[in-house]
Amino acid sequence: MVVALGLLSRRHPLPGVLAEYTGDALYTVAMFCALCWFVPTGRGTVLAAVAFAVSAAVETSQLLRWPWLTDLRGSRLGALVLGQGFQWADLLAYGIGALAAWAVDRSFRRRLAPPSPLSR
Repeated sequence: MVVALGLLSRRHPLPGVLAEYTGDALYTVAMFCALCWFVPTGRGTVLAAVAFAVSAAVETSQLLRWPWLTDLRGSRLGALVLGQGFQWADLLAYGIGALAAWAVDRSFRRRLAPPSPLSR
């Protein structure tokens, strides 16, 4: 669902500054979801930090001009996964995406957690 929203944000952009950065924030949300799938018992703060770190690493890798990496980014899938041009502002969007994913995760985990014996 997050990937679909990210693709839709490119096809039908939201107004203003959201048009540029919604997809970037959703990229980190998708990374957070993938991490939750692989590590379902992971702490939300750690998963959010790792999702941000991976997203930031992919962003900074866009500064590399290795021929094979440039060719990979030339494909549609490579461009979607690895991006095409470094922008400092994307790092802020990744941070917002990580915080949003953490907040939603925290909300759901609280609702799904069994009641503590002390609260009875």
